[in-house]
Amino acid sequence: MDRSKMEHDDIVEDLNLLGNNRKNKKLRYPRAVGFIVTNEFCERFSYYGMRTVLSLYLRDKLGYSDNGATVIYHVFTMFAYFFPLIGAMIADGWLGRFRTIFYLSLVYATGSALISISAMPQLSLPTLEFTILALLLIAFGTGGIKPCVSAFGGDQFKLPEQERYLGYFFSLFYFAINAGSLISTFLTPILRADVHCFGDNDCYSLAFGVPGILMIVSIIFFVAGKRLYIIKKPAGNVLGKVSTCIGHAAVKSFKSKEKREHWLDHADDKYDSNLIEDVKSLLRVLVLFIPLPVFWALFDQQGSRWTFQADRMEQDIGSWTLKADQMQVLNPLLILIFIPLFEVAIYPFLTWCKLIKKPLHKMIWGGVLAAAAFVISGIVELNLLPTYGTPVTEGLAQLRVYNGFDCNFTLSLPELNTLKTSNGTKDFNVGPLSAFEKLDIFASDVVELPYFLQGDDTSACRDIAYSGYFLLKEQTANSFFINRNTIANFTDNNDKAIDGANVRFLTNINGVATIKIDDIKKNRTKLSISSTNSTQIKIDKGASDVTIDGQAILSNFNFMSGAVYTINVYQDSNGTYVANTVTITPPNTIHILWLIPQYVVMTMGEVMFSVTGLEFSFTQAPASMKSVLQSVWLLTVAFGNLIVVLIVEGNFLDAQWKEFFLFAGLMAIDMLIFTTMAFRYKYVEPRSSTEDLAIEEIKMPEKKPTEKNH
Repeated sequence: MDRSKMEHDDIVEDLNLLGNNRKNKKLRYPRAVGFIVTNEFCERFSYYGMRTVLSLYLRDKLGYSDNGATVIYHVFTMFAYFFPLIGAMIADGWLGRFRTIFYLSLVYATGSALISISAMPQLSLPTLEFTILALLLIAFGTGGIKPCVSAFGGDQFKLPEQERYLGYFFSLFYFAINAGSLISTFLTPILRADVHCFGDNDCYSLAFGVPGILMIVSIIFFVAGKRLYIIKKPAGNVLGKVSTCIGHAAVKSFKSKEKREHWLDHADDKYDSNLIEDVKSLLRVLVLFIPLPVFWALFDQQGSRWTFQADRMEQDIGSWTLKADQMQVLNPLLILIFIPLFEVAIYPFLTWCKLIKKPLHKMIWGGVLAAAAFVISGIVELNLLPTYGTPVTEGLAQLRVYNGFDCNFTLSLPELNTLKTSNGTKDFNVGPLSAFEKLDIFASDVVELPYFLQGDDTSACRDIAYSGYFLLKEQTANSFFINRNTIANFTDNNDKAIDGANVRFLTNINGVATIKIDDIKKNRTKLSISSTNSTQIKIDKGASDVTIDGQAILSNFNFMSGAVYTINVYQDSNGTYVANTVTITPPNTIHILWLIPQYVVMTMGEVMFSVTGLEFSFTQAPASMKSVLQSVWLLTVAFGNLIVVLIVEGNFLDAQWKEFFLFAGLMAIDMLIFTTMAFRYKYVEPRSSTEDLAIEEIKMPEKKPTEKNH
């Protein structure tokens, strides 16, 4: 054998060894994943941080009622879960995942900046219009990137060699989602309530601004990893193909007299038989999706109705205040606890008890728990009713007469239970610096109520008398103040005070004086106004001293959160001030921690319903249809929020507790229907019509934290 031959053989052997070594060499974990996970953490922080304070902002700053704020909140959430359909079509059929995420993140960041800027009162922007525009941009941004980010992360792995790494990625990805949600849900209410800016007792611009900054940071991290990314070209619009296939088959089935084994078989003149078979399998699963929106209708009210409910409760825990919107932090916190707990203990126990045998059984129990959570919230609401005072209602007018003198008055009115016939009169005592209330006077538009007021014969008020007509407007808290010169009239706002107490000073004094409310604990002045100012003013809760021109009229008075007070002040002939406090609306007395049971039960329901639903969908749908299934799953969330909007806009219930029980009943009926469908469902082994699967079609790891974007 010659030298050249030997050298050739040695080179070939070396190349073979090198090839075998490379083949057996373990592939490195993709470094690009770190940028994608950080991007997702920041984006979820931004979304949940903004959404946590949104309902209170709509009510307290934009002037919406509880119902109006609830509608806007759920319309926004509905769009956020509708736009994933658009995002998936843009990514698959046009821009690809990288460019779709990048462009729509810019839209998202623009909306975040806009809502923060519009919350700055000094700029005098059209706040309502800018807020609605900002919410649309945010919904389009977050919804559009929702179906793309996890799939883009999966694109970075080489399969099947890195399939184990892919499972780690999804676990890390969903941990980032829950971590972003948990931190922002806790932090943004603190920025809202504890930071004072622009002369207000809160700072919504900062509460929106910090999530906006995190959204910009998420874009920076995402772009920074571009050189490391594996960027795949658009794979084609699967959702579009499925929709056109179903549409074509439906039209042909309607027109054709030919009988086929399945109505979808009519599409075989235009579409591949494998696609048709996969669509058949897809529809079998989608039928089970029909009852699912009702669950999301209940679940997403944690950020609207339940937040408003928490805002009407006592929030102090020792020296710390647990804010109403901070209660939402319980959901992601409990999720992280319940996921392993259910897998290790609860599911094995329920299986041993033969309460669950199939995945759909878990979803049934999840829905039952959601209904139970709303029963609990309804019971809590019933206990809160006595603290709400008496709201104004249609067909009735409220009357309050405040006594500005330190003596008794006798008020003569027609018999209040026979106003329509005005038979006889009845006398009522109005005590010194107190108030007379009659809150259920029948009224249609405006009613004229004749009255006569006479001071006590044995007091300094004996020569004071007034007579005339009280003009009472329907659905209004009509109030009148007896002072030295006349009876002044005004309209009370007896709604629950928000983040503190509401106070009004009615002064019957000589000249003009300065009224101060000084915080005892913080040694600062809460409020300083002129005695001529009789408007209702919001103040911080807590023990306070009230003075007029330096003279104390109330010492160590505890202004309680949620209460509405009217303080009657009288100056006697010696120049001494006397005051009395009339509580118009009771303070918050039911503690916010009573909401914990409903949050616990709802989160247990989410674990059983949402996580199981995703796993069931992925195992039962053909691999080529999994991206379509994910889009439709998110669409059920959108329809759930639409249900809330329709019920609230219907406005056919006159009390919040009735609405809670209505949702509980709807959920119970919905689960009866779903149970019937579940027991008829025949489980199948998943089949695929294609071997080249998109990354979102890879089977998810069996145990994973639930996805906060459902």
